[in-house]
This record gives sequence, structure tokens and C-alpha cells, in this order.
Amino acid sequence: MAEVRPVGIVLVSHSAAVASAVAELARGLAGVGAEVPVAPAGGTADGGLGTSAELIAEAAAAVDRGAGVAVLTDLGSAVLTVKALLAEGDELPEGTRLVDAPFVEGAVAAVVTASTGADLAAVAAAASEAYTYRKE
Repeated sequence: MAEVRPVGIVLVSHSAAVASAVAELARGLAGVGAEVPVAPAGGTADGGLGTSAELIAEAAAAVDRGAGVAVLTDLGSAVLTVKALLAEGDELPEGTRLVDAPFVEGAVAAVVTASTGADLAAVAAAASEAYTYRKE
């Protein structure tokens, strides 16, 4: 039987603490035994608030298992940084995709879906569908 390669997840926030906390939450809600590679890429290289192309590229390389990498972001310049990396074409692993999704709910949906062995399209769709979660 062929080994199932999981989709990797990168969580890009302007804050290292926020990115790490969302990664921890998503991993925890995916359950014990979920083997989804998740990496936070928060803040700048010197620990400040902002985004770092280098940290994002390192995180994407760390979670890449050959099944694609879903990147979720928090705010505007994080999106722009990921788009710039994608446009460069050689900074992120092949099959890396910026996912339009709410940061926290989308991250949880992405990690839970990836833990089932779903492909990148299904992981991205689940994360994006998190926009429709109603809280009333």
C-alpha cells in the first residue's frame, strides 16, 4: 500500500505568538495521532511584529512532504509577502498554495482535513469554507 503523504500547513501571522498559538490549537483539535506537518511563520526574524519572507520559505520547506503546502495568513502584508514569494517561483516548494480563509477557523479546518489524508484541493476548500461558519 502506498504511503499517504500529508499536505503541509503554514500559518503566517504578524505575530510569532499568534502563529504558534493557532498552530497549537489546530494540532490539538485535529486529535491524537494526526500526522500533519504544521509550521508557524510569525513575526520578523528579529522577533518583532511583521512578516518575513525568509521565515515563510523556511516553514514551507519544513512542512513539504510532496503533497503540497497550504499557506494561511492573517493580515494584508502577510498576504502580499506570500504572493511575492509565489510570483518569484523558486522560493516556495512546488505545489504551494495561498488559501483564502479565516486564519483561526481556516487553520483548524485545514489541519483536520489534512489529517484525513485529503489532497491540497480538499484542504484548501475546507479552510475556505470556514468563512461560512455561523456563530449565531
